[in-house]
Amino acid sequence: MVRLSPLTEPSFAAWWRDTIPAYAEDKVMAGNWLPEVALERAEAEFKRFLPQGLATPDQHFFGVVDDATGAEVGIVWFSVGDWGGRNAAFILDFAIYERFRRHGYGLQALSALEDVVRAMGMDTLALHVFGHNHAARRLYEKAGFEVTNINMAKRLAAAPNS
Repeated sequence: MVRLSPLTEPSFAAWWRDTIPAYAEDKVMAGNWLPEVALERAEAEFKRFLPQGLATPDQHFFGVVDDATGAEVGIVWFSVGDWGGRNAAFILDFAIYERFRRHGYGLQALSALEDVVRAMGMDTLALHVFGHNHAARRLYEKAGFEVTNINMAKRLAAAPNS
């Protein structure tokens, strides 16, 4: 079993260092950003969302901890506020660290997160997942998340010269 434990400053610093480049890469893979500007844009977005770092109001960070070993096996970051007229929590980052994947931690962590969010008085838990992240999409569907929106794009070949 896992529990969610408030993230410490050292864990937050390590997450910040590792997550920004990974987010930039995801944005490039999704076709949202060009590679040459992705890292700079990712850093700017994170600074805008988290101007006070770990202490930014309405932003909640937890380590996913394996109760049996005490090891931090992942992280979850969510924001609370209005989401379509509902008091909701929106997951901004959820990750089980690579070496701990495929051991059931993801479903356990999402279940623990539901308990935390419910205890905070919210009845909705939402998230965004990149279309190319098939493993995450399967996990979220298995955990009971439903698709609420789909963005689609088609890359076009250059116009032929006339």
